[in-house]
Amino acid sequence: MRASNLYAPTLRNTPAEAEIISHQLMYRAGMIRKSAGGMYNFLPLGWRTIRKIEQIIREEMDAAGGQEIMMPILQPSELWEESGRWAAYGDEMMRMKDRHGREFCLGPTHEEMITALVRDEVRSYKQLPLMLYQIQDKFRDERRPRFGLMRSREFIMKDLYSFDKDVEGMNVSYQKMYDAYSRIFTRCGLEFRPVEADNGAIGGGHSHEFTVLADNGESSIACCTKCDYAASDEKAELAAIIEPNEELLPLEKVATPGTDNIQKLADYLQVPVTKTIKAIAYQTDTEELVLAFTRGDHEVNEVKLLNLLEGARELRMADEEAIRAAGGCPGFMSPIGIKAGTHVIVDHTVMHMHNAVTGANEIDAHFRQVTPERDFDRQLITVADIRMVQEGDACPRCGAPLHMTRGIEAGQVFTLGTKYSEAMGATFLDEQGKEKPLLMGCYGIGVGRTMAAAIEQNNDADGIIWPRAIAPFEVVVVAVNAKNEEQLAYAEEIYSELRTEGVDVLLDDRKERAGVKFKDCDLIGYPLRVTIGPKAVEEGTIEIKVRRTGEVLTCTRDAYMAKVVELLQEL
Repeated sequence: MRASNLYAPTLRNTPAEAEIISHQLMYRAGMIRKSAGGMYNFLPLGWRTIRKIEQIIREEMDAAGGQEIMMPILQPSELWEESGRWAAYGDEMMRMKDRHGREFCLGPTHEEMITALVRDEVRSYKQLPLMLYQIQDKFRDERRPRFGLMRSREFIMKDLYSFDKDVEGMNVSYQKMYDAYSRIFTRCGLEFRPVEADNGAIGGGHSHEFTVLADNGESSIACCTKCDYAASDEKAELAAIIEPNEELLPLEKVATPGTDNIQKLADYLQVPVTKTIKAIAYQTDTEELVLAFTRGDHEVNEVKLLNLLEGARELRMADEEAIRAAGGCPGFMSPIGIKAGTHVIVDHTVMHMHNAVTGANEIDAHFRQVTPERDFDRQLITVADIRMVQEGDACPRCGAPLHMTRGIEAGQVFTLGTKYSEAMGATFLDEQGKEKPLLMGCYGIGVGRTMAAAIEQNNDADGIIWPRAIAPFEVVVVAVNAKNEEQLAYAEEIYSELRTEGVDVLLDDRKERAGVKFKDCDLIGYPLRVTIGPKAVEEGTIEIKVRRTGEVLTCTRDAYMAKVVELLQEL
C-alpha cells in the first residue's frame, strides 16, 4: 500500500466530542469517523486493525474447537419470548416491526437464536460437545453512547456458544475458552487480567471478565497483593469486618437536629464515621421498597443488592412517600421500627458492630449504643454482603490487602447452565436414552473495544504506539523527499524488498514535508519507521526508528533487513 493512495485523513486538532484518549487518537489518526451518536465508520487504517484482531480471534477459536457460523442480526420476538427476555431486556433492545406487524429486534446478543438453531438439530449426546461462534455487529440502544468505541450503539462482537451433556463438560468448555482468551489478548500484545465478574443480563453462573489494564479504564478492579485473586468491583466478595469486643451499652434515643447525613451525624455526636450505620432507600422496577444498610464509611454495591432481589431488573432512589409508608423517615432511617414486610437488607459487617449509631425513623433523632445483633429483628431483615470493595479490604481468598486498579473490559466468559435450554426446550438424549437439557456457555469479545483498549494502554503525547500484532502496518518506509526521484526510487526498492520478505509495510510516497510525514507516523503508531533520505542515496545509510522506545538506529543497505526482522520479533 502507498500512502499517496491511502484514505487516512489525519487531524492535528482533537474533536470536541472525543472525551478519552482512544477516541481522540482514532479520530486524529484517520481511523474512524462518526455517522450518528454511538455509530462509527471504520476507515482503512482502523479496519486493518479490526481485521487483524478478528484473525487472531478466529485462529484461537478454531484451535480450541470452535466452528464459525453466521446468524441473522434481525431476530424474531418469539425466540426472546420463549426465554422470557423480550420484556425483561429493557430499553437497550432496539425493536421494530415489519410490514406485516411482526415484531423483531436488532440482536444485542444471540443466546436465543443459537439455542433455537441447535435444538432443531442436536438430538444425541454423541453430537456433543459443540462450540459455535460468529463475528458480527451487535446493537444496543445505549442511553448515553460515549467514549467512541467503548460504549457505542453498534459494535463488532465475537460470540461463541458451547453445548455440553453435563456440568463437567461445560466446565471443560469454559476452561478451553478461558485459556483461548488468555492467548488472544497475549497475542494482541496487551497487558490484561482475568477477573471474577457478575453475569448481568446474560444470567447463568460462573463468569470472568478479561480486563485490559489502563489508567483511564471504565472498570474498577480489586486485585490481591499476594495471591492471584482479582474481581470487578461489582463482583468482589468481602468478608464481614469483625470489630473487637467491647462492653455493650443500653440502646438510647437521642436528639440529633439537622444531622441528615453521616458526616453531620458523626460530627454532632463526636463519634467516628465507622461507628455509624448508613441507610439507602431504593425502589425496584416493580415498585418494591428496598432499604439497604451499611457501615457509615462504606458504599452500597447496587449490583450485589439487585442480585438478591428476585424478579427485579433495576433500582432507583426511593420516593419519600414510599419510605414514610414503610415507617421510615428520610435522613433518619434504621431497621428499628420499620414495618414488617418491608425488604430490609443489612450488610454483614453491620451485624458485627457494637455501640453504633443509627436512625430512629423520626426526624432529628437517632439511636446510639446500637448493637445490631441484639437490637435488629433478625426475622425482618436479610443479612448479606452488599458493600462496595475499597482499597485495602481483605482478600476473600487469603486475607491479604486488595489493591484497586482500573481497566477496560474487552471480553467475558460465562457458564449459562440450563438457563436457556430449559426455557426453550433444547434437549438431547443421554447414554441411557433419557431426555436432558443442554448445558451451555457463552463467550464474548468486543473487537472494537479491544482496539480502543489497546490504544488506551499504548500511547504517548505524539500518538498511538501499536503492539506489532494489531498495528495497521508493521513498518512504514518514508521517502523524506518524494519529489527527489533518486530518494523515491530507493524507497520503492526497500518497500519492495520488505514486502518480498513478508513484512506488512506501507510506503509513504506523499509529496509532503518530512516533518508532516514523521508526525503522521508517530500519530498513527506504526511500530517501525524506515527513513530513506539523502544519506541513503549517497552513503547507503538507512535509518530505523522504533516507535515504542524512540530509539533510532542506522544500518547499511546489506544489514537493514536483518535488523528490521530482529526488531519486529522483539515487539
